[in-house]
Amino acid sequence: MPESSSTAPEEQGARAGVHPLARYLGIRTGLTILLLFGVTLVTFTLTNLVPADPVQAALGEQAAADPEIVAQFRENAGLDKPLPVQYLTYLGNLLHGDLGVSQQTRAPVSQDLGKAFPATAELAIAAIFISIVIGVGLGTWAALRRRTVTDQMIRVVSLVGISVPSFWLALVVYFVFFSQLHWFPGSGRLSPATIPPPRVTGMYTIDSLLAGQWATFGDAVAHLALPSAVLALYTIGLLTRFARSAILEVLDLDYVRAARAKGLPGRVVVTRYVLRGALVPIITVLGVAFGSLLSGTVLVEKVYSWHGLGEYAYAAATKLDLPAIMGVGLVVGVVYIGLNFLVDVLYGVIDPRVRVA
Repeated sequence: MPESSSTAPEEQGARAGVHPLARYLGIRTGLTILLLFGVTLVTFTLTNLVPADPVQAALGEQAAADPEIVAQFRENAGLDKPLPVQYLTYLGNLLHGDLGVSQQTRAPVSQDLGKAFPATAELAIAAIFISIVIGVGLGTWAALRRRTVTDQMIRVVSLVGISVPSFWLALVVYFVFFSQLHWFPGSGRLSPATIPPPRVTGMYTIDSLLAGQWATFGDAVAHLALPSAVLALYTIGLLTRFARSAILEVLDLDYVRAARAKGLPGRVVVTRYVLRGALVPIITVLGVAFGSLLSGTVLVEKVYSWHGLGEYAYAAATKLDLPAIMGVGLVVGVVYIGLNFLVDVLYGVIDPRVRVA
């Protein structure tokens, strides 16, 4: 009898000598490259559709009133060329790592982003770590205690975390824990008297550990505590609800019941069977949440004087600094694409069924 034409794609790939995971990664890599190209196009197009004159913003009213100065500025900046030519020039510069010169700092945008991004990344990593530990823990606890008082209380707490505005919470936390209780430092990444550690990653906590500067590490953690906790609250609420829902779906599956029937300890069943089965939706939420933390910290950074990507983007937008705006947009787009790629890779590693999708 001839073999059915509905042979599983995974078996077909194996027969062709291509591992399903390698094929899966190859497809995702190709899509990622196309998305990166799309990000550059969208960033360039939207920036040039801004209904304002970048020349006047850069030169000021008095200089912008002189046609010769305006013409010279447009020629130097390449603004006198058609948009398609400007876009090709922009792509060529990107390939060489040139993002232009910021009109507000008079420094290369890549240099400014190199200083601002690690600060925001440090804040986002701390917030997502807190969110994973507390959010997944509360979600698992609520799922295992479903329809109990504990479950109801955790669901109420998660709803509060999702509902409270971050900018309002940042002000309240700042007032209570710094102004009134004096438990934590109020603003900045380090105290004024503390010398930053030798730069390796740009993240003061990691760099101070690498340098063995424990006092600097403690000071950096103390400054990181309040803003990271404020940012983590929303993600904790979101992650708690998603983790609870995902774990409840897995708890009723046959392989979990079989594991319990074998007499395996409850902790082993939860960690090896339940959590792994619920990881795919949880990882999806984590990827989106981490990207949001990296790109949505503007108000929190302003409250705590955290000189990161959000504060830099705010200043660029208010001063119509087009090179800086495009640089920030490009970084945010690349971060989201990179996180989506990482999530796709984890999908394929955790769940073999995804590799043949």
